[in-house]
Amino acid sequence: MGERKVLNKYYPPDFNHEKLVKNKRPKDKQDVVRMMLPMSMRCNQCGNYLYIGTKFNMRKENCLNEGYLGLKILRFYFKCTVCHNEITFKTDPKNHDYVVEHGASRNYEHWRDAEVAQTALKEMREDEEEGNAMKYLENKTYDSKREMDIMDALDDIKQLNKRKA
Repeated sequence: MGERKVLNKYYPPDFNHEKLVKNKRPKDKQDVVRMMLPMSMRCNQCGNYLYIGTKFNMRKENCLNEGYLGLKILRFYFKCTVCHNEITFKTDPKNHDYVVEHGASRNYEHWRDAEVAQTALKEMREDEEEGNAMKYLENKTYDSKREMDIMDALDDIKQLNKRKA
């Protein structure tokens, strides 16, 4: 029985490894992986909600003609649990996210709107300040005043905590 558990194999002295046939894998090969959903989505055909963290057996492939700064973009295929409609999504390394391609729609995520609104406000403020030195100075003084008010409030809270302790 011990002969079945050997880790080393015997190679005869006249063995030529160059005669071995190499298996070349095609570039568009799909792999089957078990993966959790990275986002909540809704099936377009039956309206079933697929929640984040649900495990599926997915087919994974490399998008051959797509990439971002040398990073490969992957596409995933899986089927809805109710109607067996095929749903695809792919990675989006530019935004550190995923994009639903077809078969489903992504659910609303409120934090995305908050981020977009915050960046829009920042850009609008920078545009105002760009040619106007007075506006830049006003915004800077407003920020410093707000920061000092926050620091004063923190000091008050610390002193109240010291009295209670």
